[in-house]
Amino acid sequence: MTASGTKKLTKASEQLCFGGKQIRFTHASTVLNCDMQFSVFLPPQAETQAVPALYWLSGLTCTDENFSAKAGAQRIAAELGIALIMPDTSPRGDGVPDDADGAYDFGLGAGFYVNATHEPFAKHYRMYDYIVSELPQLLEAELPLSDKRAISGHSMGGHGALVIGLRNPARYSSMSAFSPICNPVNCPWGIKAFSGYLGDDKSQWQQYDASLLLIRAKNPLPLLVDQGTADNFYPQQLRTESLIAAAKQSGAKADIRMQAGYDHSYYFIASFIEQHLRFHARYLRS
Repeated sequence: MTASGTKKLTKASEQLCFGGKQIRFTHASTVLNCDMQFSVFLPPQAETQAVPALYWLSGLTCTDENFSAKAGAQRIAAELGIALIMPDTSPRGDGVPDDADGAYDFGLGAGFYVNATHEPFAKHYRMYDYIVSELPQLLEAELPLSDKRAISGHSMGGHGALVIGLRNPARYSSMSAFSPICNPVNCPWGIKAFSGYLGDDKSQWQQYDASLLLIRAKNPLPLLVDQGTADNFYPQQLRTESLIAAAKQSGAKADIRMQAGYDHSYYFIASFIEQHLRFHARYLRS
């Protein structure tokens, strides 16, 4: 509950799941200047104590519901006593600009977890501040969550998780990703998104590139990455080798695993999500 006693979250739905609660909320975001929706899984332990949280950032075209419905993460999260926080992937609503051609890789559903500085996107597309500041402050005030956080994601969301974890090591215990966009300044998806959201100043682009950030990181968080070898976006869009090289150069505590035969889908995520949750649990408890 907020200090004023006024709830800022509106519950849209709630289901019992593995003894915990799968809940969908809406709220008015001051950072994004629009109404937002997101999903939360509260494990059974949240009935009696504040629990740590894993923030999951989804990829292009996704909403808050892809991970909750497809990943099969709630069973293990219930066992481990970890809340799952699943935001949307972009601002939405009347007045929120989209790609002029309606493309899937820019605009609605494709916020890239940056703070846009280029018009007409600067007013709404501030997903970095939303994930790092506004959403956790809101949730930790209104839900039984501790200040222990980890961060993970898939594809565009994997990019977001790594960038946010690398730039905010004091806020998170660990970071992980499935099929992340590792070097967006050098791939078509990233060049398009950064040009549109940030303009031509490539020094701004570099603030949102996990490979470049990892090279400079002094004490990066523990890192786990899984990349499928049958992923149709690998290597052109994802550029996993750039992250591997950056980890070696920085001496980071990084486990970057190539998984033979797996693709970019949620079947891949479901196959390894338990390992990621147990990885994060080790650090959330320390």
